[in-house]
Amino acid sequence: MKKQIKNALPVAKNTSLVAARGVSDESGLAQYIQTVQKFPILTAQQEYQYANAWVRNGDQAAAEKLVASHLRMVVSVAYDFKNYGIPIGDLIASGNMGLMQALQKFDPEKGFRFSTYAMFWVKAEIYDTILSNWSIVKIGTSANQKRVFFNLARAKRALGIMDGNLSDDQTRQIAQYLSVPEADVRRMSTRIGARDVSLNAPMRGDEDAQDILSNLPDNRAGVAEIVEQSEFRRMGYEMLRRNMDALPARDREILTARRLTTPAMTLESLSQKYGISRERVRQIEERAFSKLRDAILQETQGKN
Repeated sequence: MKKQIKNALPVAKNTSLVAARGVSDESGLAQYIQTVQKFPILTAQQEYQYANAWVRNGDQAAAEKLVASHLRMVVSVAYDFKNYGIPIGDLIASGNMGLMQALQKFDPEKGFRFSTYAMFWVKAEIYDTILSNWSIVKIGTSANQKRVFFNLARAKRALGIMDGNLSDDQTRQIAQYLSVPEADVRRMSTRIGARDVSLNAPMRGDEDAQDILSNLPDNRAGVAEIVEQSEFRRMGYEMLRRNMDALPARDREILTARRLTTPAMTLESLSQKYGISRERVRQIEERAFSKLRDAILQETQGKN
């Protein structure tokens, strides 16, 4: 999605600024921040003029100035989330994608500053990046769960809660503070505290200890069991095919259409096909199934 947005918006000639590339190390990050700080901050009137020129006339130069003037805002927002374990360069890049989305959707006639409108999109992209990289398991799905994820630490500080495991009373306090259900507080608190663990990590602090993966039981079926199951399925298929062939052609076709086809044909469609009533189709189906079942049972018992 981010790549599609970037390709759909050729608004900045200096695409490295918009994509925040080359900021993976400290020197690159410092250089990037120095560069974006050189762009002038626009007044409300300038924002409106540039946004209007972009929306009405597709003026790419105006769009570039509008985006470039807000790159420092993205950097500031990204630093607010620097403690979530995501490289600051990745957060800036995500925020810039949000800035570009805001440019696509901004309507200057609504009376809002572009900076105010863009802030929502910048934070939304950064939120998604953090949630996507926090765990290999999707951690936040609803708006309430995301609110808890990003505000739990602040709520605990405000309420003077220092415990890692929340009591029922503490959970209730936080839920009221954040205006979310208690179940979301309880669920997200548990998920936040349970970070992913590599299966190749040692079970103890000792590097020579066996890893977790080595101690997991192997529940896969053995070779002999797999071969036996495969042979059983083959024999069952052969038995079914052989006894199906012994049925009259119409009985076999109706049974196949009703019991062995996905989705099954309706009684109405089969009654029209064979020129008989729906009840007659049902009777033929039941009769054919009974014959097939009895034949298979008899053959099975004979082999035993």
